Amino acid sequence: MVELRNWAGPIRIALTLLAFRHSVYSFGTSHNFPCSLTRCLSAITASETVGHPAHSYSTSISSLCTMPSVAHVKARCPLYPSSEIRRSPVPDDKLKWETRWADYKPVSYTAPSVLKNPSWADPDIGSFSPKFNSLDGSVDRRSLVGTYKVDQGKPLNPCGRTGLTGRGLLGRWGPNHAADPIVTRWKRDSAGQRVLNTHSKLPVLQFISIKRKDCGEWAIPGGMVDPGEVVTLTLQREFSEEALNSLKASPKEKGRLQERINLLFRSPGLQVYQGYVDDPRNTDNSWMETVAVNFHDETGDSVSTLPLRAGDDAGQVRWVDVDSAEPLYASHSQFLKTAAQERRAHW
Repeated sequence: MVELRNWAGPIRIALTLLAFRHSVYSFGTSHNFPCSLTRCLSAITASETVGHPAHSYSTSISSLCTMPSVAHVKARCPLYPSSEIRRSPVPDDKLKWETRWADYKPVSYTAPSVLKNPSWADPDIGSFSPKFNSLDGSVDRRSLVGTYKVDQGKPLNPCGRTGLTGRGLLGRWGPNHAADPIVTRWKRDSAGQRVLNTHSKLPVLQFISIKRKDCGEWAIPGGMVDPGEVVTLTLQREFSEEALNSLKASPKEKGRLQERINLLFRSPGLQVYQGYVDDPRNTDNSWMETVAVNFHDETGDSVSTLPLRAGDDAGQVRWVDVDSAEPLYASHSQFLKTAAQERRAHW
């Protein structure tokens, strides 16, 4: 959800339960993302065994940030979101932690809402001893991009400096895990035929998008993985709450919504991304990571006909054409580009 709450869940464990088809941007590949997402991706692939003893598995992941050129642009936005705090500027050649920078003096900021110690947030370092790079009780402090460094008891952003220390608006020290359900359909004309883009001559996809209240940008209706929650449940829950406002539906309406949603989410999901997110809320010590999965309503008979109603954390909700010209929040454009390319749709 857009409101920050109950951040991390054992995503690595949960992924063993998923039957998602992987796109070209999944584990074991080297990516060519634009700099606004992660050109800190390296061509080095590392294999490691991860997971709880009961759910151990092997996976191959692309190492982030070994040789960054330009990384996390939005994570270095001058004005920190929902505040008057300005980051210390970080030039591209000073991103890497390995680059010595004696004069680096980042601003320290943790939002008042986080300092009130809500259930979804960690206490301050010093008042507790988190187990970084591991499953810490029900909170998964492992990163989807590999092992991150810890300096003086605080985790370091795997994509480098951001000009801000502390947690900002994020609840967890280290990775804050999210799940982004990308629900799509084909754009159709009055006769029910797919609409083709006039330039590319490819069919046009539409996705359900919400307008975030905090920044006014259009986004995928995703949210945070609750501690101990399986990612598949997060994807379905967040979509129901954000795009259909299921929390305020009547019992009869909830049943009808759930039937349609179950139909869609039982379909094969296409995992288009998992890893670090170029998010304006990121800091040197806290950052966003996500698993983005595309659920496609091929025939238009599952959720396409449901009335869209924005949840409490979203300003508006509507079907939006998938197009490279549409500006979106954080790294969401890259997720949609992958979904469009995999489905041979217009981008």
